[in-house]
Amino acid sequence: MLGRMRRGKLCRMGGRPPYNHQAWRDGKNEVRYVPKDEAGGLEKDIAGDKLFMKPAAQYAGEAVRATRREREKKKRARKAKS
Repeated sequence: MLGRMRRGKLCRMGGRPPYNHQAWRDGKNEVRYVPKDEAGGLEKDIAGDKLFMKPAAQYAGEAVRATRREREKKKRARKAKS
């Protein structure tokens, strides 16, 4: 079962509220300040997203490589026919 997930990263801010959470949303970097007491839970949520995204990215990379191999194979077959 998948746990809680949040995208982005948590940064410590000097001279401001203790942390800020940065994440891309709708093509923009969205930033919100996070109180110290919420930071630990948010870190766990971000770690959950990274845990999920790692194998998803590996799968996507493999699918892209397979597609490239298939296109190259077809391209070589067309050249051989000419």
